[in-house]
Amino acid sequence: MLPSDPQTYQRSPTASVLANGEVLPGLIDVEVISNNHFSADRFSASFALNADVAIGGNFWSSALDISIEVMFSVNATSFASFITGTVDTVSINVIKGLVSVSGRDLSAQLLETKIEETFSNYTSSEIASLLATRHGLIPNIAQTTTVVGRYYQDEHDRITLGQFSRTTTEWDLLVFLALQEGFDLSVTGTTLNFGPANSTTQAPYPISPADCIDMKLGRCLTLAQGIGVTVKSWNSRRRSAFAQTVTGTCNTDTASTGTNGGGARSQQFVFMRPNLTEDQALNFAHSKLNDLAMHERTVEFTLPGDLSLTPNRQLVLVGTGTEFDQAYRIDVVESRLNLNEGFTQRVRAKSSSPRTISTGAPSAVNAIAN
Repeated sequence: MLPSDPQTYQRSPTASVLANGEVLPGLIDVEVISNNHFSADRFSASFALNADVAIGGNFWSSALDISIEVMFSVNATSFASFITGTVDTVSINVIKGLVSVSGRDLSAQLLETKIEETFSNYTSSEIASLLATRHGLIPNIAQTTTVVGRYYQDEHDRITLGQFSRTTTEWDLLVFLALQEGFDLSVTGTTLNFGPANSTTQAPYPISPADCIDMKLGRCLTLAQGIGVTVKSWNSRRRSAFAQTVTGTCNTDTASTGTNGGGARSQQFVFMRPNLTEDQALNFAHSKLNDLAMHERTVEFTLPGDLSLTPNRQLVLVGTGTEFDQAYRIDVVESRLNLNEGFTQRVRAKSSSPRTISTGAPSAVNAIAN
């Protein structure tokens, strides 16, 4: 959000791209895509090819390991680093004298390293710290206490015997552990983050149509009509099967009433997970209900670039005069600067209407033991 007094603020957006610590001259276009989907952030940049500088045609044609840092500024003085990563591809247009590069953040190191260890006697936080240190990343890790051999046992040793032996990457292992712990996983600059979701201390970012170049609002009516999640599990130790069900109903008559006024409707989802307790199945059902409900409402907008917009941060939409005016969680931020459009950001955020959550009692289900 820009200050209301133009005398106190003057935009002069610019970007700086460093390759192996050297500033690349002749920058034409740069884009950073930041997300919170357990995947790498990505970057791309194009710039004029200059044979008279150290990083010229010979460098791009022969270098094997190229580190990149992309920084943006709105006043040409104070820069914020948006991504630190490595180049995956290089394209040189010899006729036009242009170089284009693209790549990923430093999670690429974990994505490309196969895992040959099971770590059965380690906790999730110990594993995350160990893998971060191996790749020269700074660990920002929330401590956990459960030995991961417990998770392997819950999966009938499938993970120990196959998935985490020679075929799965270190990143896949960390994603699995993050899901078990209810954590987020990301790499920011040179830091590996492994901790509780929505742990940011930043205040919600206010946004209104007046602030935007473009804005689109969306609703999934299927999810707006109510959601029911059932988790079924077979506990091999107790030789019993059970189901836990959680239902979320929107707190508006129009959202929960059929098109012909025929009463409430809901979408039913069923998940199968082995060897859970009743409490674990209930927690999993609540988590899935929340994940599904968060796809009900979306807001996508483009605005002049703001250095404080990051994935996972909350924003509050105001000024539409509709039920879309509520809190959202930022999902994706695409930051771009080029010579024609200046510094802009495209943001996608998601949310759910307020819901009443009801939980059914655990119910036995028919099962056939092997």
